Amino acid sequence: MQEQPVTLSRGTGSGYVVSLGPVNLVWVIARNGMVGCGAFDVAALEKFGYPAARVRAEAGSRIATIDDLLSGAVFGTNPSAERYGVFAGMNGREALDLLS
Repeated sequence: MQEQPVTLSRGTGSGYVVSLGPVNLVWVIARNGMVGCGAFDVAALEKFGYPAARVRAEAGSRIATIDDLLSGAVFGTNPSAERYGVFAGMNGREALDLLS
């Protein structure tokens, strides 16, 4: 597992990359929630009241790095993240800045 600090607008997040063979599991935890690759179930995290969003890369590519996650487009959020202003279409960095 790789851990990497991520500078956000109101603090520092913790980014993680775990290799799962042909794919990577990628996420960043901010002060008030997290943004992850498409493998994360944001609805399940909502059951705990945890703000979460997931992103996808441009067509034909995968989220494999923290940079991919930051530039990817949000395509799934839960109500807890939406209360922070996170919505589909923004990029991962914008969502994390709102959650920082």
